[in-house]
Amino acid sequence: MKRFFSSRLLTSGLRTSVIWGHMFTVMVADSPRLELRVPTEDSVPSGEADVPMWKPEDLAKNLNWDLPTMGGRQFWGDIVFLSGWRIQHNVVTDHYRLLDSHDVRRAWGREEECRAALKTFQEKGQIPKMSGRAVILVHGIIRSSKSFSSLTKRLAETGATVVPFDYPSTRVDLETSTGYLQKVIDSLEGIEEIDFVVHSMGGILVRSYLKATEQNPDPRLRRMVMMGVPNHGARIANLVKDLGAFKMIFGPAGQELVEDVDGVIASLPKPRFEFGIIAGARGTNDGWNPLIPGDDDGTVSVDSASLDGARDTMTVPVLHSFIMTHPKAIEATVHFLDHGNFSEAPDENEAGAS
Repeated sequence: MKRFFSSRLLTSGLRTSVIWGHMFTVMVADSPRLELRVPTEDSVPSGEADVPMWKPEDLAKNLNWDLPTMGGRQFWGDIVFLSGWRIQHNVVTDHYRLLDSHDVRRAWGREEECRAALKTFQEKGQIPKMSGRAVILVHGIIRSSKSFSSLTKRLAETGATVVPFDYPSTRVDLETSTGYLQKVIDSLEGIEEIDFVVHSMGGILVRSYLKATEQNPDPRLRRMVMMGVPNHGARIANLVKDLGAFKMIFGPAGQELVEDVDGVIASLPKPRFEFGIIAGARGTNDGWNPLIPGDDDGTVSVDSASLDGARDTMTVPVLHSFIMTHPKAIEATVHFLDHGNFSEAPDENEAGAS
């Protein structure tokens, strides 16, 4: 029987909406692009009326292949984490996918389908239960959890469950990203204590989460290390917020990072649990960036990175994007999460400057 079915694999990074007709194109995020010729009532020649018609729900069933992801992280937000497995939501296409601990897509479609698939893998004993302490890594704007790769390995050595949280930082506002973070935290079944390590806007996102859950805080929250977080806004954002290129690249959240006494950041609460601050600095009065008053890391001033109530603070001689990869910052982070201070971190001369 003639099926009128052909496929062609092409590289792509974004899925468009499915348009049903004589020919439609599906572009799967982080996977190959598939062009499928599908029979419809109009495309079936006379005498071939018994050719079965495709329905939209058949697509996920027939294309639900195990495929490695290949980028496109700015379009995805985590909603579930379980021992390295994640369910993510695509902010552009509004569909979901299930990734295993090696970032291989094991299912995609509707949220309930991905949750059912995750449950099936659990029941087969392929996903271990979680317990003890989790450390959630929250990246900054235009970055991904991969920016914490060195720190992830070091934290795993301590026996903690490392949760590399991803969210579409350039596609949505802080409130929407907060919803993703809240869902992931709520999904951490079996975890008894939760720590955070955050970089840049990631710290603002955690504070936004604390505001959203102020009336019903999670009792498991324990400690947080904040790296280069613009706790009082980023002066550089004030200077470029009206530029078309900045709006296009950094999206709505970029507009919320400004210094503004009536802005989003100024309305956020301080953590009620222990937190420490690591700022990037040049060690001079004018810092790396002449457009930012005082010492700075090229993007955030040391003053803006500070926050009243911190248990400990320190600086590292490195630019903003590389704070979380600096050896001294990594060891200081591990020490703070264990002891609540940075005091036994390696000397700057031993760690070396980046």
